[in-house]
Amino acid sequence: MERVDPAWLAADSTEVLWVDLAAPTVEEGRLLAEVFHFHPLSVEDALGTIHHPKIEAYPSYLYLIIHGINFRETERWFATQDVSFFLGRNYLVTVHDGGSRSVAKLKEICARAGHALAEGPVGLLHRIIDSMVDNYRPEIEGIETQIDALEDEAILGRRSDLVRDILAVKRDLAFLRRVVIPQRDAVGRLARREFPAISDEMAFRFRDVYDQLVRLSDEAALFQDRVTGILEAHLSTISNRLNVVMKVLTVMSTVFLPLTVLTGVWGMNVPLPLFPGGAAMQFWWVMGCMVLISGGMLMAFRRKGWL
Repeated sequence: MERVDPAWLAADSTEVLWVDLAAPTVEEGRLLAEVFHFHPLSVEDALGTIHHPKIEAYPSYLYLIIHGINFRETERWFATQDVSFFLGRNYLVTVHDGGSRSVAKLKEICARAGHALAEGPVGLLHRIIDSMVDNYRPEIEGIETQIDALEDEAILGRRSDLVRDILAVKRDLAFLRRVVIPQRDAVGRLARREFPAISDEMAFRFRDVYDQLVRLSDEAALFQDRVTGILEAHLSTISNRLNVVMKVLTVMSTVFLPLTVLTGVWGMNVPLPLFPGGAAMQFWWVMGCMVLISGGMLMAFRRKGWL
């Protein structure tokens, strides 16, 4: 990357500087501590693994972590990547793994026209965060479509493996809320002008981003309730189907119980001169009794609503 002149960071400098570190090397990582003199803890967070969204105020700069949607092919709907922001008086430093589409988009805009930097580092920060939050909307619409499909499947009750898909969506929504809620709180602090670097005009713009994050968190909570209802409906359908099967098996067992007793007694080599016609008609008399017993029991079960 190009060298950063320390004079650009002086208190009387009028330069507006944006330094983007995409998948920074060790040498580029030293730039944060040796040139910008950022606090070691914030540098460690920026160069480390994924962290939850947050905002921290240091004497000469603000440090933010904001999550954007990861557009690479993954097995989960809401795979995110964090972007670290160092916001100073006349500079903005972004650190990420190189996959942020919002940062890449703003770099293209800045290369074509200088108006993106004309509003200063705070305006550039707002543009990037606003773009990152806007990218959540297509994913929200996609998950809503998937929930609608799961509701239809749960109503039809044709799939036995639906629980796996429902739990996968429920897991992704929980992950979304864990990211959006702290992100909402961090942007809310910018919207409330808790920091001197944020002007009234920029606070209004961050308030719009905050409202979008509030809607996202509300929709995620609503979707979680819907998914929970789908899971309960699906489990209830499975339970009802099992009850129907058990009822049929119970009726069959009940019907065959007296028949088993009758055939067992008749099968003993004991003469039972109970029926006319002699020994040749005894079999047909027993079969007739069995039919009458079975038919009578089935009729009784039908009248009671058991069938």
